[in-house]
Amino acid sequence: MTVRDLLQRAGLETASSVRDSTLLDRPVTGVGCNSRSLAAGELFVAIRGLRHDGTEFADEARSRGAVAVVAEATRPSGFDLPWIRVPDARAALAAVGAGISGHPSRELVVIGTTGTNGKTTTTYLLEAMLESAGLRCGRISSVSYRIGPDEQRATRTTPEAHELQSLLRRMVDRQCRACALEVSSHALALRRVDQVSFDAVVFTNLTRDHLDFHGDMASYFRAKRRLFEMADETSPAVVNIDDPYGRTLAAEVRRPVTYGLDAAADVAPDRMDLSTDGIDLDLRTTRGPLRLQSSLVGRSNTYNIVAAAATGTALDLPPPAIEQGIASVTRVPGRMQVVSGSDDPVTVIVDFAHTDNALRGVLETARGFARGRLVTVFGCGGDRDVKKRPLMGAVASRCSDLVIVTSDNPRSEDPHRIAEDIELGLVSGRTPWLTVLDRSEAIERSVREARPGDVVVIAGKGHEQRQVFATRSVPFDDAVVAREALAARRGRSRVG
Repeated sequence: MTVRDLLQRAGLETASSVRDSTLLDRPVTGVGCNSRSLAAGELFVAIRGLRHDGTEFADEARSRGAVAVVAEATRPSGFDLPWIRVPDARAALAAVGAGISGHPSRELVVIGTTGTNGKTTTTYLLEAMLESAGLRCGRISSVSYRIGPDEQRATRTTPEAHELQSLLRRMVDRQCRACALEVSSHALALRRVDQVSFDAVVFTNLTRDHLDFHGDMASYFRAKRRLFEMADETSPAVVNIDDPYGRTLAAEVRRPVTYGLDAAADVAPDRMDLSTDGIDLDLRTTRGPLRLQSSLVGRSNTYNIVAAAATGTALDLPPPAIEQGIASVTRVPGRMQVVSGSDDPVTVIVDFAHTDNALRGVLETARGFARGRLVTVFGCGGDRDVKKRPLMGAVASRCSDLVIVTSDNPRSEDPHRIAEDIELGLVSGRTPWLTVLDRSEAIERSVREARPGDVVVIAGKGHEQRQVFATRSVPFDDAVVAREALAARRGRSRVG
């Protein structure tokens, strides 16, 4: 494919973009937006980031062998590569990314799931249902990207537009017929999923999060709504109408399929049995009843299961495939993940909850496991929404018997200052609390001092395997640290 072919396939105007039109006939081997990792023969799209404008790195891209530049700015004087000026570089990145990959989403059944909480687990459930229906399915989630038997750790929830298109192309090439795609609000605002053809879209809920990026809840909701505006009019929009934003959305979409646990929805439980052993549902759907059983626990996971089942029903998946697929998902990394064993006298749970609403759901579920106290270990990320910190502190205080405030990913902020913000929500409660900023020490202490029958919840980082500071990022896995602490506790017990 030549530069000219790619630009025409992407719908970008080339008539006045070059001084020497023969440069458009050079072969193009790929697309990139990071000048440092650009390979010779690739087209460079200069997107505007939060700190830098990619146009500043056009000379570096040229030195690395770029064949053309797409940018919002005008061509610099004397620049001798094809320079295609566009009104929106991110939209252009999605267009050329889809163009060079051959629009792979058109060859897949793609289900996009968005919302504040529940996206990852719902995506895992959808993947399992599609596989049970005989559709080889890839998955793109905040935990990992899976293509056939190959799985790689995720770099972000939803990759950049050209990287996403490349992953979808690899799925097609590996004989996948479907993709379960987790869609973040950042991805929607930054146009990473433009040019993706969605066969179904799912809305889980909307609660306070990412306001450092979106500014306010109205803007956050507008970003989420973009997914439903992008979907084809024949694609089902599966919406949780127990959520107030979901009710607004359901009134706007073209083909709503509603679900809920409380509201009069298209898909809802007739019987719901939640226990520490799992979830057992008799589900009413527009295509008849389903009997759903899962070893996942809690009301939050019940919503995720019903969302997945509603989507499967809307896509006409066979009922046995829906039931078998849901039953096959026994755990999702970092989501209500029990890391203690049957021989441990305490239960230790790792969860990704990093909003007040998500933390409340996890703690309410964990309370059902506790024969003794509920101990909560958590922190808040730096350079993120400051106002949610005392809200999370207040939830932890109300729902726990002991709270240990620690460090999450402080990034460029002082961990002490983050802890002080959390403590503003703790001081109004009566629950005892202490601050141990070293996360390893906090986890070890919570496990060491837990009493038989206690439940320890370690919240905030979930599946993440690194801790991010201002100038460094170090390996850190809550589950690994917790298991080591449990092993040390067992060792002390044997010695005693």
